[in-house]
Amino acid sequence: MKVLWAPWRIEYILGQKEKGCIFCDKPKEDRDRDNLILYRGKLSFIIMNKYPYSSGHLMVVPYRHVHSLEELNKEELTECMVLTVKCLKCLKKVMHPDGFNVGLNIGVVASASIDEHLHWHIVPRWAGDVGFMTILDDIRVVPEHILATYDKLYPCFKEEE
Repeated sequence: MKVLWAPWRIEYILGQKEKGCIFCDKPKEDRDRDNLILYRGKLSFIIMNKYPYSSGHLMVVPYRHVHSLEELNKEELTECMVLTVKCLKCLKKVMHPDGFNVGLNIGVVASASIDEHLHWHIVPRWAGDVGFMTILDDIRVVPEHILATYDKLYPCFKEEE
């Protein structure tokens, strides 16, 4: 599927690709808004997907660099699920979606674009969000600038601590 983006998409297309693992490197920086990190837990964190399927597409990521679900210990698994629920609560409160897609893409053949570091996707969905653009030309429209979405969601994650 082609994705119809606002102008900030060109930064990714033409820009230099980041080396290393973004899920390991971004939390080490002190630039949470720039890096779209909404919340930091003890063992995992919540980050917005920079190139989302829909506005408010979040990811829960363990700090530890693991490839598979089986590598996480019980504490990491528990915190990742607690943060997934936190995502659902904040997205419901702020963005009022009609439903969600929540899950893991494990392995490249399962559409994991960052295969080497496990992460959960929380994608808010609205009735009719896959509208005529997708049907007519295999295009998806993301209606809001990602930093505007960040600024809406961030206060909710602070409240939920």
